[in-house]
Amino acid sequence: MEGLARRLAGIVPSYLGLAWWGLFAPRLSERAPLCVHQGVIFGARGILLGMRRDLRGWELPGGAARAGESGEEAVCREILEETGARVRVERRVGDYVRTGFRPHTARVYACRFLSAAGGTGRETLAVGWFDPRALPDALFPWYREPIADALEHAAAPVSRREHQGVSAILAGMAIDLRTRFTRE
Repeated sequence: MEGLARRLAGIVPSYLGLAWWGLFAPRLSERAPLCVHQGVIFGARGILLGMRRDLRGWELPGGAARAGESGEEAVCREILEETGARVRVERRVGDYVRTGFRPHTARVYACRFLSAAGGTGRETLAVGWFDPRALPDALFPWYREPIADALEHAAAPVSRREHQGVSAILAGMAIDLRTRFTRE
């Protein structure tokens, strides 16, 4: 019982940090809307996903561009930093404009795995290859549509609007808790 209490207590700082990041920072301390660049990475073994360290669940790797960096450069750099994989961008899948919790635009690219260059970064707990027809239950639900769109190979990038309200927050928390308590 003591171990369970300690594990639960360890979640509190993570959830408080995520609440600030998702609910308050975009409205109080950020000047421009956030745009993140994420990749659906295709390889011989399926799709490469990263396990977040703070909110534990599988996700598409990526992040924000640095000053002077293109979206394609940003996604390649972020994928390398988070997963240790070198990739080539093949095409832009689309833009996912998300409102509600952590308003942002996710610009998603289809990428081809080239080689493994190192280990995971500090933001990533693990990486794994998954069959795109059998994605893990611990994949955050807001990544399912971009992956499906990447598999479609549409002629032009899609543009989608999504609201991440209470149900998305609860779904993310359920995945996190299930993942924390079923892993070692």
